[in-house]
Amino acid sequence: MSAARTEPAEPVRYERHGAVVVVTMDRPDYRNAQNSAMTYALDRALYRAADDNEVKVVVLAGAGKHFSAGHDIGTPERDAHLPFDRKAGLWWDHSDKQGAESRYARESEVYLGMCRRWRELPKPLIASVQGACVAGGLMLAWVCDLIIASEDAFFADPVVRMGIPGVEYFAHPWVMPPRVAKEFLYTGDRMSAQRAYEVGMVNRVVPRAELADRTMELATRIADMPRLGLALAKRAVNQAEDLQGLHAGLDSVFGLHHLAHAHNAETANDPLAGMDVRAMKEASS
Repeated sequence: MSAARTEPAEPVRYERHGAVVVVTMDRPDYRNAQNSAMTYALDRALYRAADDNEVKVVVLAGAGKHFSAGHDIGTPERDAHLPFDRKAGLWWDHSDKQGAESRYARESEVYLGMCRRWRELPKPLIASVQGACVAGGLMLAWVCDLIIASEDAFFADPVVRMGIPGVEYFAHPWVMPPRVAKEFLYTGDRMSAQRAYEVGMVNRVVPRAELADRTMELATRIADMPRLGLALAKRAVNQAEDLQGLHAGLDSVFGLHHLAHAHNAETANDPLAGMDVRAMKEASS
C-alpha cells in the first residue's frame, strides 16, 4: 500500500539568493491550485519580502510541471468554507454567512483584495511561468511587473463556461488588446506562450530547462538598480494604468462576476453552474 500523500506544512517556499527572493507555490500534486491556505501563505511571503531590506526583487514561481491551475475547486484540501485572519480589507468573515454575502466578502479578501495589494509591492515582482497558468493563475501572473514564460507555458480563462465573465481580477483589457481579450474569454481556448508574447502579455519566452536560470539572470540584473528608483518607476507605471481605468474597471467587473455567481446559485443551485474540475476538463477538451 502506498503512503498517504500529505500537504507541506507551508504551501509556499521562501528562498533568498542575494538581493533576489524566490517565492514558490508548493502544491505540485494539485498543479498549485490555490486554496486559502496557499493564498495567505503567499501573502505572508510577500510581506516578508517587503520587510527584508536585503531583498530588492521578488520572483514568483510554481513548483512542479505547472505554475498554477487556478483557484482550488476540487482538491482534498479545499478550504473556502474556513475562516482566516483577514488581511486585505475590512469585509467581515465569510465563513458564518450565506449566499452572496459570504461569496462577496471572501472574494473581496482573498482574490481582488490580495491581488491589488500584491500589485503594489514596492519591489519588482517577476512571474516565472511554466505549464498551466489558468484562471486564478492568471491573476497571480498579472499582478507581477514582468512575466517570463517557458515555451511549454499556456494561459487560459475558461470560466465563461460557468456563465461568469472572467476571473475576479479582471485585468484582461489591460494585459492584452480588447479584441484579443474577447476571443480569449469567448472561446476559453489556451493561449500559447508565443502568442502571449506577441500580444504583449509576456516579456520573454525561454526554453523550459532554462526558465529558472533566465528568470534569475533578469532578476539579478534588475536588483543592481537603486531601490527607490525601482519603487518609483513601478509606482509611476501602475498609476498610469489606473488613470487608464484599471482600478475602476476591476471594481465594475467584480460586481458582474458576483451577479453571475448569484444567477448560477439561483438557477442551478450552485455558484459555479455545476462545473467542477472534471466538467471543466471535459469542456476544454
